[in-house]
Amino acid sequence: MKIAKILNNNVVVVINEQQREQVVMGRGLAFMKKAGDELDDSKIEKIFALQNDELVAHLTELLSHIPMEVMTTCDLIISLARSRLGKLQENLYIALTDHCNFAIERQKLGVPISNALLWETRRLYPKEYALGLEALDIIDTRLGVRLPVDEAGFIALHLVNAQLNGEMPEVAQITRVMQEILNLVKYQLRLEYDEEALSYQRFVTHLKFFAQRMLNRTVVADDDMTLHVAVKDNYPQAWACAEKIGEYLTAQYQRELTTEEVMYLSINIERVRKDSQPKAPS
Repeated sequence: MKIAKILNNNVVVVINEQQREQVVMGRGLAFMKKAGDELDDSKIEKIFALQNDELVAHLTELLSHIPMEVMTTCDLIISLARSRLGKLQENLYIALTDHCNFAIERQKLGVPISNALLWETRRLYPKEYALGLEALDIIDTRLGVRLPVDEAGFIALHLVNAQLNGEMPEVAQITRVMQEILNLVKYQLRLEYDEEALSYQRFVTHLKFFAQRMLNRTVVADDDMTLHVAVKDNYPQAWACAEKIGEYLTAQYQRELTTEEVMYLSINIERVRKDSQPKAPS
């Protein structure tokens, strides 16, 4: 494996057999080396073989000025996240590493940033938030910097983003829409959610992708009208609640729901309604 470009003593770019760039990392990997030299395989700690050339270029730029310890720490966090969440988008390497490096620098300077979506993130994305908390411990152990709990929320949203393949501002908006719908259902049906129930977790998952489609203006076309009628007749409370949600989304986001979307919302609302406790009168 020959060096194509040296970024610093620890990071180089190579060209693989398919003539694609790969980023290779290892302590002292490029010390006393130059372009064209062979790499010492025993010093290689990580090879980033990203499929997107633009991502390789961004990663190359990022690694040229970020400490190797930060990159290896974020790589460990991402590996842990993949084992728990499954497939994650490749751009997570860039987004999460850049965020964590900046957060560490801010913390050292005494200028942490408050996370306005922390409460929603903790409730709506419990798996990702738990990983965010573990990430804080990993960063503390490996880098000696204790980041505030707000950063667990930011890390969680990066993990959500990597599953949805969206941009961070979009994920923040998705989270707000999800919380707005959850509140509408809660107050329309006067219930208290059982957040441990499978029906609630399914509802949150449904809302995550529903909100993404809504914000991207992706419409689910109407299909079987007889099924729509059956759901409306069997779940009248849930259907009425879904229609209220549709009115709210039209007013707030100028997005009209199809009958198919109302039906799927109704089915999920009915499931969560059955598993939730009626709210006590105030």
